[in-house]
Amino acid sequence: TLFCVFEMDTTPESYLDLFPLEAIVYLTPDSENVLEDIDPDKVYVLGGLVDESIHKQVTLRRAREQRLRTARLPIREYMVRAPNARNYHSETLAINQVFDVLSTYYETRSWPAALRAGVSSGKGYVLPDPVEQ
Repeated sequence: TLFCVFEMDTTPESYLDLFPLEAIVYLTPDSENVLEDIDPDKVYVLGGLVDESIHKQVTLRRAREQRLRTARLPIREYMVRAPNARNYHSETLAINQVFDVLSTYYETRSWPAALRAGVSSGKGYVLPDPVEQ
């Protein structure tokens, strides 16, 4: 089992004031760009809302207003929709789930392992059965 410690600094300053715009990648499930790898020279902003409901395009609009590059996790590229009673499928994750995906990918360099770590089956997506591949 790997054990990682992450240091976190908090500040009232905006990420826009702390980092050059060209270094920032705003992660949002509504982006048309797929995050293929983590670049250690980039700063990844987890686009999140503290809300009980999902508001489509809000984080993407915010990133565009700030003229930031955007990306989304490669859920569609590595996972399949699982049949479920509610026919529910969502690529919108909680901030801690996105963090789990990113940190696992950074450690393993495996999107399937990372997505397994962060995308719960309740989202309606699963990794395909390796026998079917």
